[in-house]
Formats: sequence, C-alpha cells, structure tokens
Amino acid sequence: QVQLVESGGGLVQAGGSLRLSCAASGPNFSDFAMGWFRQGPGKEREFVAAISRRGAETTYTDSVQGRFTITRDDGKNTVNLQMNSRRTEETNIYYCAARNAYDVSRKTGEYEYWGHGTQVTVAS
Repeated sequence: QVQLVESGGGLVQAGGSLRLSCAASGPNFSDFAMGWFRQGPGKEREFVAAISRRGAETTYTDSVQGRFTITRDDGKNTVNLQMNSRRTEETNIYYCAARNAYDVSRKTGEYEYWGHGTQVTVAS
C-alpha cells in the first residue's frame, strides 16, 4: 500500500513559479512510475506529467511542455513538479499518482494510488 501526500500548493501570480511535492510512504517507492494530474471544477481529471521508474523517461501534456519539470528523488521518496510561467487557466487541484510499473502513463485508470490533491490558484 502506498500513501501519497501532496504539498506546495497555493496562490501564484500569472507568469510566476510554484513547486509541488509529493511524499510517498510505503515500501518500494522506487518500483513505481509517478504522475501528476489536475482537475478543475466540473471538469475531468487530466494528465499533466509523468516520470518512469528510476526517472529514465518523462512525458508532459503539450500545454506544459517546456514550462513544467517533473523529477523524483527515490532516496527521499518524493516526486516534484516545478511549474514555471503559470497561466490563469491552470487554476486547479493537482494530484499525485503512482502506478506499479516501469513506464510512464497518461491515463488516470492506470494509476493505482492517488493523493488527496493540493489546490493551486493562478491569479491574473
């Protein structure tokens, strides 16, 4: 069983930066591929970024490519999302997720474990 706790959310001005962290508890964090998703009011949860086991591969949704960076620290059981050049439309709840697999995935249904989310508000 893996438990995930997100942190780092809050208010940021458009164009600013914010760093989210996800702390994982449970055995064998390094065996899991990790992902970040986001969900706005009345919308479906959507993929943001993912990183494979051992960090060999990363993938991003097109709208954040070049602005967001996902990293992992297996020694600290954490995965981070550095978000730069924020846009107001990116006001969402951001969720961390884990899947017991090597490769990345953009599909919510392929992740077994989820955090409770952290609110990010981008102000104009």
